[in-house]
Amino acid sequence: MIKNFIACIVSSVAMISATAQSTAAKFSWTNLPTITEPVFKKDTFNVLRYGAVADGLTLNTTSISKAIDDCSARGGGVVLVPGGLWLTGPIEMKSNVNLHVVRDAVLLFTTDFNQYKLIEGNFEGSRSARNQSPIGGTNLENIAISGRGVIDGNGDAWRMVGRDRLTEAEWKRKVASGGLVSSDGRTWFPSAKTKLAFEQKRNATLQPGQTLKDFDDIKDYLRPNLLVLANCKKVLLEGVTFQNSPAWCLHPLLCEDLTVRAVQVKNPDYAQNGDGIDVESCKNVLIEGSTFDCGDDGICIKSGRDEEGRKRGKPTENVIIRNNLVYKAHGGFVIGSEMSGGARNVFVYDCSFMGTDIGLRFKTARGRGGVVENIYVKNIRMKDIVHDAVFFDMYYFMKPPAANEKIVVPTVTEATPQFQNFYISNVVCNGAERGLFIRGLPEMSVKNIYLDNLVLKTAKGAEIIEADGIHLNNVQLFSQTTKPVIYVENSNHLELNGIRYTANPERLLSVNGEKSGNIVVTNTASSNNPNMVEFNHGANATMVTAK
Repeated sequence: MIKNFIACIVSSVAMISATAQSTAAKFSWTNLPTITEPVFKKDTFNVLRYGAVADGLTLNTTSISKAIDDCSARGGGVVLVPGGLWLTGPIEMKSNVNLHVVRDAVLLFTTDFNQYKLIEGNFEGSRSARNQSPIGGTNLENIAISGRGVIDGNGDAWRMVGRDRLTEAEWKRKVASGGLVSSDGRTWFPSAKTKLAFEQKRNATLQPGQTLKDFDDIKDYLRPNLLVLANCKKVLLEGVTFQNSPAWCLHPLLCEDLTVRAVQVKNPDYAQNGDGIDVESCKNVLIEGSTFDCGDDGICIKSGRDEEGRKRGKPTENVIIRNNLVYKAHGGFVIGSEMSGGARNVFVYDCSFMGTDIGLRFKTARGRGGVVENIYVKNIRMKDIVHDAVFFDMYYFMKPPAANEKIVVPTVTEATPQFQNFYISNVVCNGAERGLFIRGLPEMSVKNIYLDNLVLKTAKGAEIIEADGIHLNNVQLFSQTTKPVIYVENSNHLELNGIRYTANPERLLSVNGEKSGNIVVTNTASSNNPNMVEFNHGANATMVTAK
């Protein structure tokens, strides 16, 4: 009877592996997406010819805009921003224009909020009232921003900041610069409108029946993204430093054939919503050779939020992310949490994360919906990660139930998110709070996650909760906490093969919950020692087979 039981476990695990591998065969590292880059005429339109003055005082909005308009009207070419400090208000890109900012040029956006009109935009996946972005473009084709210069959004003028995020000297300088301080002395605001919005907990989302006039009294609070390109085709961002954005730095939305190459993206670590790049509902994307150092997620994939995102129904798909470096950020490579349109066929490789809060970060929650699948990650190096090296969480901004808590499991609907078919290999992490964290929902497990050849030197090992079809092969968990090395809760069909860990752990495996089962441990030292496995909250010894 025991032999038959074991045979059933092995058979079911093999079936899961075969199914997932068959799905993976449709998309592979040998069949990467193809991205088409824009091509431009050689005609050059120097902004000096249109009256621009590089003195850091003259507002050059009109001159730069005239150069862009003239270039596009004449069939396209290069709008040249030569060396100098160029103060400007918001500018709009046009089709067939390559805005080229040379090495010793700084394009600096004004702190005069009146230069930025209120518009209907999209932020965090929702229709929102926003200030006009410093650089924008809609329904364009064949555009680029290139060069080696700097584009500075002057974001500190827009951002409120907490006293605890600054040194005492920085705080004193901030207060002396103007603005207002909260009654408790803990928060600095750049203007009365920003302070009002914060105190009243106002929301920027445009509700039915609201107009932009309803947001006039809090206009300054509606911080723009530095660059927003919506529904554009054949886009190139190359070589430029984008920095000090009021909110997200780079936001391509509903774009196709997007190339981001050798850019530098910099935001202060205290910058709220200071994401590096948020690729939302885009198709055919290449991000390579770039560096991100920002106040929120570094390289992020999104596709809309909740019902609005599901109605849009546009996944981010066919994406290559390679040879990038991420320093300070909430996550190095991130999907979510606004992923209601889904994400698929994403290839991430040869990247390094240094000092990010989380390395590989996949996040969602009930209500989002959307399917994230066919995600391929390999050759990732991490150092000094604050929290988790590899992180899946379907309880983003939600409180999960306790291990033994009895709950009513919700019905699966179109608002139920899904994470499935992830293939992660060759990851090295030197320093993190935890190596691996996977947490699905009771009604929807995180499914079919393949982790091969990982070396994780961390404080804690791995936690796997509400998951199905998790495969750890040749994973080294050198964790300080070894009771247990791997914690499992209400998870099924786990293959743990060739697990290496810190010598003499107190416990290798802790299995919890009556929904756990079909856990097969192979080629792992001490796995046959009954003292190395514990069972709690309805779990029992029949759930684990050691070979």
